[in-house]
Amino acid sequence: MALSNWAIFSFITYLLLIIGIGIYASRFSSKGISEYFIGGRTMNRFVVALSAVVSGRSAWLLLGVTGMAYSIGVQAVWSVVGYIVVEIFLFLYYARRMRKFAESKNSITIPDILADRFPAQAGLLRIISVSIILIFMAGYVSSQFVAGGKAFTSGFGIEPTTGIILTAIIVLLYTMLGGFLAVSLTDVLQGFLMLFSLVLLPTLLIYNLGGWAFVVEQLTILDVSLVDPYALSFGAAIGALAIGLGSPGNPHIVSRYLSIDDEKNLKFACLVGTGWNILMAWGALFTGLAGRVLFPDLALIPGADTENLFPHLANTLLHPVFFGVVMASVFAAIMSSADSQLLVGASSIVRDIYEKMIAVDKEIPQSTLVIMSRAIVLLLVVSALIIGFLAEDLVFWLVLFAWAGLGASLGPTTILALYWKRTTGYGVAAGMLAGAIVTIVWRLNDELRAITYELIPGFIFALFITVLISLLTKAPESAEDDIEIMR
Repeated sequence: MALSNWAIFSFITYLLLIIGIGIYASRFSSKGISEYFIGGRTMNRFVVALSAVVSGRSAWLLLGVTGMAYSIGVQAVWSVVGYIVVEIFLFLYYARRMRKFAESKNSITIPDILADRFPAQAGLLRIISVSIILIFMAGYVSSQFVAGGKAFTSGFGIEPTTGIILTAIIVLLYTMLGGFLAVSLTDVLQGFLMLFSLVLLPTLLIYNLGGWAFVVEQLTILDVSLVDPYALSFGAAIGALAIGLGSPGNPHIVSRYLSIDDEKNLKFACLVGTGWNILMAWGALFTGLAGRVLFPDLALIPGADTENLFPHLANTLLHPVFFGVVMASVFAAIMSSADSQLLVGASSIVRDIYEKMIAVDKEIPQSTLVIMSRAIVLLLVVSALIIGFLAEDLVFWLVLFAWAGLGASLGPTTILALYWKRTTGYGVAAGMLAGAIVTIVWRLNDELRAITYELIPGFIFALFITVLISLLTKAPESAEDDIEIMR
């Protein structure tokens, strides 16, 4: 009992820290919606680096990739290579252009940027982009809440329903209070926790098993394909690599680029963020591989569920204090995505629908907009909880589906808007719709889904349609000036 109390103590200490950060950041975030949603464009480069990386990984890295490595071995490496490479490009090129353009136009969100880039179609672009964000974000946030319930259940024996509600309440408190600053500062803490856990756990596990050579030997005995990175089929490998295509279209990652204090600091952020990405990815892969040796039979893992491998290993190998820290890191991965997505959803409603469309001719006090934003965060949390309870058994597939939907619809369209002066508002509108529709249709068709991950056809189709419609319509007169601003 005493040992379990130590685990609970270390976990509760972490929770109190993040709630304290929310309270600390509340005064700054109450100044206006720029401060509430993107930190007033004053965020430190190190904070941006960790926040961008951590918010993009979620529980998928700690629970999903470790489970994938357990199941298919080193072939799981392809699922992390794609996003690491793409995010290097984003930090060095895409983010710089977007940050410069956003500051010149005072844009806060992706719909803001598209509306400012194509003013003649501003209303149409806001409606389409906001609708896409809200549709896919709903499942995304729900999946994080369900993952939190799962973490509470596997770590502390709490009922799943209670765990889901606790997760939602904690995320709600510091997100609603502290806004983007609180979310970014907690991301730094959560980034260190995740890295600590993903280095500590596999290191201890491999050491206790007798070294890396022994792990490889045992994996070879179990199944030689577990140590062959090329055993994956071509289609599956392409699908895994293509996960990275989702990064430029996921607003909770893009908002980090908009928040940095100076676009010149993005190179430093790239160096730190890439290093963090690589270390966490290898930690997750090594954990899954070594976990397969320790528990060769899936029945040895609670619920025979590979996503329980990470917390089960921590409970088996670590002192309760460190087990509490590892559980905090799992929870951190969950919250770092959920809080960011809630802010994106709230900003879409308050900034893009209310301020820029409904009340466009009114002078709304910034304090009122912040209050509205906090109320919307509350409503989004309640909505995500309802979805989570209704589809608890299905919600985990929504992570990659939501990632694909946002990546396919907003990724290629924003890239073209930033780099190709011939891009038009109608082209972007058509491209966003095409990406979203193809992703949904592909996902719902078993035969199509068996071919490859829905993000790939969705991204390609959106790119093609955007180019085609742009060539058939007139580019905005400001295109030359806009592209020049971003150079």
